[in-house]
Amino acid sequence: MVTVRQDQPLTTDGHLDADQWLQLLSDKVEIQDIAQIRYACHVAEVAQFSSEFGENTWPEGYGCMNVGIEMAEILADLQLDQDTLVAAIVYRAVREERLSIERVRTELGETVANLIEGVLQMAAIGTLVSPTNNIVLGQQQTQMDNIRKMLVAMIDDVRVALIKLAERTCAIRAVKNAGRERKMRVAREVFHVYAPLAHRLGIGHIKWELEDLSFRYLEPLSYKRIAKLLEEKRLDRQKYIENVIELLQQSLERMNIDAEISGRVKHIYSIWRKMQRKKIPFDQVYDIRAVRILVKEVRDCYAILGVVHSLWKHIPQEFDDYIASPKPNGYQSLHTAVIGPSGRSVEIQIRTFDMHEDAELGVCAHWLYKGTDTKSKKDAYEEKIMWLRQVLEWQDDMGSLDGLGDELDLGVAQDRVYVFTPNGHVVDLPSGSTPLDFAYKVHTEVGHACRGAKVNGKIVPLNYKVKTGEQIEILTAKEAKPSRDWLNSDLGYLNSGRARAKVQHWFKEQAREQNIIDGRELLIPELKKVSLQKIDLEKLASLLTIPSEEELFARIGAGDLRLGQVIHAAQSFLKPVKPEEKAVELSQPKPRGNEDIQVLGVGSLMSTLASCCKPVPGDPIVGYITRGKGVSIHRQDCPNVLYLQKTDDERMISVDWGHEPTDTYPVDIKITAYDRPGLLRDITLILANEGINLTAMHTQSDKSESIATMIITAEISDLSDLSRVITKIDQLPNIIDAHRHSD
Repeated sequence: MVTVRQDQPLTTDGHLDADQWLQLLSDKVEIQDIAQIRYACHVAEVAQFSSEFGENTWPEGYGCMNVGIEMAEILADLQLDQDTLVAAIVYRAVREERLSIERVRTELGETVANLIEGVLQMAAIGTLVSPTNNIVLGQQQTQMDNIRKMLVAMIDDVRVALIKLAERTCAIRAVKNAGRERKMRVAREVFHVYAPLAHRLGIGHIKWELEDLSFRYLEPLSYKRIAKLLEEKRLDRQKYIENVIELLQQSLERMNIDAEISGRVKHIYSIWRKMQRKKIPFDQVYDIRAVRILVKEVRDCYAILGVVHSLWKHIPQEFDDYIASPKPNGYQSLHTAVIGPSGRSVEIQIRTFDMHEDAELGVCAHWLYKGTDTKSKKDAYEEKIMWLRQVLEWQDDMGSLDGLGDELDLGVAQDRVYVFTPNGHVVDLPSGSTPLDFAYKVHTEVGHACRGAKVNGKIVPLNYKVKTGEQIEILTAKEAKPSRDWLNSDLGYLNSGRARAKVQHWFKEQAREQNIIDGRELLIPELKKVSLQKIDLEKLASLLTIPSEEELFARIGAGDLRLGQVIHAAQSFLKPVKPEEKAVELSQPKPRGNEDIQVLGVGSLMSTLASCCKPVPGDPIVGYITRGKGVSIHRQDCPNVLYLQKTDDERMISVDWGHEPTDTYPVDIKITAYDRPGLLRDITLILANEGINLTAMHTQSDKSESIATMIITAEISDLSDLSRVITKIDQLPNIIDAHRHSD
């Protein structure tokens, strides 16, 4: 039978004495419903000793209840609320599948279940991260940075992070008698992920314990050497600190300053890190002997600083004012090092009691359920959550916190997602990335050969938007050849500029002749879709500062020029057919005209868009002066205009689109498709998603051929919108053809 740890109250049969333990817990934190915590202990105990699962679960001899009780004690020291304590008690039972989350939700409440689910999500990181990743202490590792960022990105409730910290604290404590491989694996994870998390949350005493215990297993020789040096000087240091405290108390009493003074022990990893960073021996670490002074008011902090500097000479470069300039995690204190009695260095820390509580408990010092003012408590909690979200871009917590570039990265950290490779490595990508972006981030050849993807074991489209925490597997073909469709931004295959550049480079490397053929095959159908197939391509190339029509095709084929750019240029460079400007004499005041139409030589006139050809901004247009209805605007290739130019040419007038469109225009789109259920729904859904209004629709079905023909009228602002909509319609199943319709 697994026994309860000896430092926990026991019954005569070796089980936990729940009543005595609950009394000890009540001395640390206020408990609202002691029956709920007692029941949680009972549930965890039944899960631990159930014959169905066996008894021993951790290699070190602990069971799920033992660990849960220890986690609750750690969280009680942090003054966490009852739901958090209950979640901690039963967490390991759920993690080990001895207790269902459904039962937790039913018997212990929705909040407790949600907290456990959040911790389980974080725990998935530990199962996917490779334990063989050899990382040197104090050196920044991209993989560990990505894991930290991903871990924080998954946190919706700060209590989830605190429960996980408590669980990892139990784990690092428990590996003392474990095998070397398990020690190294747990220590590496704790050191590089959870100790920095404790630091960012401002929980000083947990951070120090996690660092020291991890350091003990990762660098055992260095740990033992420093521990031995500290032990040799322990009695001497203790006597010396008592002398310094006595001198300080006498000076502060003369100034009528009420203060609490104590000695402070610098933890072993911190000493080693300072020795490594400053390249100094043990004897030159000035803050091994340290004193902490706590006062009520901030002004007393600076008054005491003056007293300290008047008593002893301070050491240059060893003064830090973290009250005026707090650390990124909110830590505040005055730090100074002086040459104290007998010429020995000693560090003095001066802070208020509130600052000390923040330093020890961090985010827990501002807990939602602590205090009396509900509104202010909630606001403080939400501020901490917002702050937690802002630390996604972590600096290297193992070294100095310098580097402006890292600080600037904080502003864009939320625009990243963090996903797993099949081997458990974390890859960071821009928000909105697809499996194809992921493939190119892994390796260029993987991207070129990509033909499919799985997310969490399920096949997904290549334009699927990946989310933080998902595991992605790329399915490749033997032939490494990207598709030109990947460069079509309307289809959404690529979101990162890096991946797009790699695809463009691949096509650029192909034969120029083939690029010309491919470019022609891409551009001509696109122009046909929007009824611009008759434009002069040489002029279009010139407008784009491209020397020839052939080079225009080559650049499109190589991926250097996007179709959207060409379509936009096509609509901006087209001019009316008549080069001469005709003055228009009006005998009456000008009515208010269509603000998007400018009559050359005059300005705005009352105008209407002809219903026969439905021109859209970017189309080559011409005006016809009607009798009493202003100017009727037609496309230059409108059959009615061609007839009027022959029979009534004196009424024709040059017009142009005046400025960026501010209105929408009706455009007919003709769609031919094999008829199927849901076809009309899919088309209208595309229009709705693009924010485009459908004003009319005419459909006709050929039953013998099962072919449907539709002419829809949609309100379009410009040709770029029109091209994008037609492209998306063309991608639907069963679509034969989609293009702009002209009478």
